[in-house]
Amino acid sequence: MPTLDAERSMMGRSCRRVAGLDEVGRGALAGPVSVGAVVVTQHLGPVPDGLKDSKLLSAAARVALVGPIRAWAVECAVGHATAAEIDRIGIMRALRLAALRALAALSAPVDAVLLDGNVDYLSANYSVAQAMVVDRSAGLFEAGGVDGVSGSGTVCPNDSDDAAGVFAASGANGVILDSFHGSVVTRIKADRDCASVAAASVLAKVARDALMVDLHGRYAHFGWAGNKGYGTAEHLAAIARHGPCELHRRSWSLPARADGAAPTSPAG
Repeated sequence: MPTLDAERSMMGRSCRRVAGLDEVGRGALAGPVSVGAVVVTQHLGPVPDGLKDSKLLSAAARVALVGPIRAWAVECAVGHATAAEIDRIGIMRALRLAALRALAALSAPVDAVLLDGNVDYLSANYSVAQAMVVDRSAGLFEAGGVDGVSGSGTVCPNDSDDAAGVFAASGANGVILDSFHGSVVTRIKADRDCASVAAASVLAKVARDALMVDLHGRYAHFGWAGNKGYGTAEHLAAIARHGPCELHRRSWSLPARADGAAPTSPAG
């Protein structure tokens, strides 16, 4: 079971609030990449029962953990970067953008971040300020879905309207982040061993899955309710048959529509 040992080792007089971050959707062909952030402090209570890396949990178990995680954590948020943003700035910068949106949604800054993996995409030496600009070119989620900042306490398994500021760069505290200036610690398998990161992985997975299920109603032929935008054989066949839509990552190697027709439009 994951613990808070790593997070507590990062804390001290100048480091009181640590955020565990984890991403989901990096390898998908469609939809956003999403980053969860879970804030912990020195005196947090016991880790929620059953908490694990989201990949080790069933969908039902992940949904069941959302309430306990929100009750346990100091605060939490999920940030997203769209397929259009991924196409424009690349997946690593999009990860950073989603992470900054999650951090901006918190009520106060964090002193340090514990990041799953061995790549510090959060404090890398490049600017994403241009990517923070509103981009409605793809028309993504204009019907009310999540594509900007998901604030603290709003990560709900069946709520695709949990972002009041769709496409906004600023979060709950009104701060616009174009960089993170605190300490960043990377740790391989942090989603397995570190409670804040495991919790962040669960919240991000539940939020993104709910979003893709909601979008399935507009593009049912792609089967997103089942594949969540990942490259299953059925999804690839559907792209070849219908062509990619505006929610696909066009800069990626996607099958071309066999008949050469225009891209798919929303159903109805």
